[in-house]
Amino acid sequence: MPEDSEVVSQDRILKPGQQVYDGNGRTIGVISAITETGVEVNTNSDVDTLSLRRAPTVNLGEGYLVWRCSECGELGDIDQIPDHCPSCGASRETLYAYLED
Repeated sequence: MPEDSEVVSQDRILKPGQQVYDGNGRTIGVISAITETGVEVNTNSDVDTLSLRRAPTVNLGEGYLVWRCSECGELGDIDQIPDHCPSCGASRETLYAYLED
């Protein structure tokens, strides 16, 4: 898995029905839908899941789902994803969902 400071650029076309894998290559589920903010995944029964909207962190604080630019690291409200990064101008494709502590 890349560190937050690393940028991984791989062109992939995601479609419903494709399997999703974790960093160890283990199947964790199947893509059920493509949304404006990413993908929805039906996870296997043996996979632990949690809500990303208000996910508890290790210190039992709360995490918040935001968008993040893979080019410059800019963050913003997940409910207001822009067409491009307002900081560096990168396209919407460089913006991804990110769980902030």
